[in-house]
Amino acid sequence: MNANNNNNNGGVFRNTEFYKKKLENNDLSLPGRTILVPYTLVADDAFPLTRHTTKPYAIDLNKGPPKRVSNYRLSRARRIVENAFGLLAPVFRIFRKPIEIKVEST
Repeated sequence: MNANNNNNNGGVFRNTEFYKKKLENNDLSLPGRTILVPYTLVADDAFPLTRHTTKPYAIDLNKGPPKRVSNYRLSRARRIVENAFGLLAPVFRIFRKPIEIKVEST
């Protein structure tokens, strides 16, 4: 099954082992550590809002300075991640094209 044709990004993410075994069970820890670390994932509208995802507010940006500031900071965080992948792509070929995955459903 090609992830690009059959599922949106949020659906593909929900079908990963990382999501099912780590995020759903609140079992995300840093390597070599036993203490759980609080975390959040920066997402866009393709992903559902969950306990561990942060999405921009769907508001009129001319109103509500705290929400506007929050949206701006989330946008900056997403740009940093996208720029990191842009720097990795020339070095690691796997980032140059969509990753073909086989999603198995049970």
